[in-house]
Amino acid sequence: MSAVNYLLCSVWNEREVRAGTGWPTSLNEAEDVTVVRNTHRTRETSMPYGDMKKPLLQCSRDPEPLVSDSVGGPAVGILAAEVTTQEDAATRSSLLFVALFPEHYSTLAGLRGALEGKVLVDVSNAAELNRGGPSNAEQLASLFPDSHVVKGFNVISAWALLAGPRDGSRQIPICSDSSQAKRTVMQLSRSLGFVPVDVGALSEARAVEDGPLRLFPSWGGPLRCLLGLFLLFYVYNFVRTVLLPYLVKEENLFYRLPVEMVNATLPAVALEMLALVYLPGLLAATLQLRRGTKYSRFPDWLDRWLCLRKQLGLLSFLCASLHAIYSLCLPMRRSARYRLLNAAFKQVKDGVENSWVEDEVWRMELYLSFGILALGVLSLLAVTSLPSVGNSLNWREFSFVQSRLGYTALTIATLHTLTFGWDRAFDPRSYQFYLPPSFVLELALPCAVLLGRLGLALPCVARRLARIRRGWDSGCQVRFGPAGEEPGGDAPEDISDV
Repeated sequence: MSAVNYLLCSVWNEREVRAGTGWPTSLNEAEDVTVVRNTHRTRETSMPYGDMKKPLLQCSRDPEPLVSDSVGGPAVGILAAEVTTQEDAATRSSLLFVALFPEHYSTLAGLRGALEGKVLVDVSNAAELNRGGPSNAEQLASLFPDSHVVKGFNVISAWALLAGPRDGSRQIPICSDSSQAKRTVMQLSRSLGFVPVDVGALSEARAVEDGPLRLFPSWGGPLRCLLGLFLLFYVYNFVRTVLLPYLVKEENLFYRLPVEMVNATLPAVALEMLALVYLPGLLAATLQLRRGTKYSRFPDWLDRWLCLRKQLGLLSFLCASLHAIYSLCLPMRRSARYRLLNAAFKQVKDGVENSWVEDEVWRMELYLSFGILALGVLSLLAVTSLPSVGNSLNWREFSFVQSRLGYTALTIATLHTLTFGWDRAFDPRSYQFYLPPSFVLELALPCAVLLGRLGLALPCVARRLARIRRGWDSGCQVRFGPAGEEPGGDAPEDISDV
């Protein structure tokens, strides 16, 4: 069979044909590709998966790919494409993309003979999550038992196919009961610049089809953690600085809720979330030291936690950025202007000519400087977490940025909070209603993480941990002896730990 490429699709009118003026006509080494489209829609309705037509034409290596007419009309010239019938295109190709809704698979029944032995790539997605019954690909396989059905390319948008692989759109999960058909489609995806991922047999198609319908599946835990921490610190600050003064002193401070309270809560959440990024690494290192090996699995909860560090870090960066914006807006509030006028009037009334306080000046200068530096380093961490940036770094560079600079950001952010508190943590007047200031509470976790990291940096601990991560196992010993010596002999042994 000749390596001629086809696109089988429905053509409605001249306007839709001309809409493809800018269609590219070739793509890197794609071989023998056909696309089967819906064949029964009326001329007035829009084409299902219509956005896929343009990028799939780009999959063609032939300078004049064939496009089959849904009504089986004669071949006509369409820009860089030729229109033919679906039967003709299906007969002359060995690999076909099926871009139909599942309820329309039966419209291809007339092509069953022509599709015998062919590879059918199902690109459909599920209509809803967790629905019962077989997957779309399994339905297609049951209708065409003599064809080789492969599930793939459903997670790639038309834009990604047209623009090429970039950022997070590189991986394509592929599954099929035919290993040869699966290898063919995987090779095709590699030739297009994507990264195929073999997820097993066609029975895994349900998970592949549900994937695009899941909304940020890896962000649920981090977002719940963010919301929980925000509510915790916000309610604590509300009770301590607004509610109790109102109940005890009848002081109305509820105007602080929209801006001041939020701005006091955001840095606490950002610092806690950043500490939670590096705490699981310390726990994992402690387990490796205790077990004396890196080949023992971590607990499931720790394994999941380790996989969520990127999301936790990005949410920490979000809170830190919002804190910076809120802080810049503080002087714009009317309440801040009134308090400034009241302070100036009181100073004039008391006859104070110079209100300069050296300690407060230094505290604020250091506080702002540490805050700016922490946000700058966090910004660098956030940028390098992008796939397009991270893929351009080698492992040593990426590890340096995410580990060394990450701990640097945590250290500077902790110093930012310490300079905010200054000596107020030891001032009894700061403990209103016997409740400590919020910065005292938020410092506990990051300080514990930093102390734990210092403990792992001790030479005796660091050397043992480095040996374990290079493969040394305390429970495995290799014995070396002269060549030809029988095990268990009386000759001296040289025993080395590996």
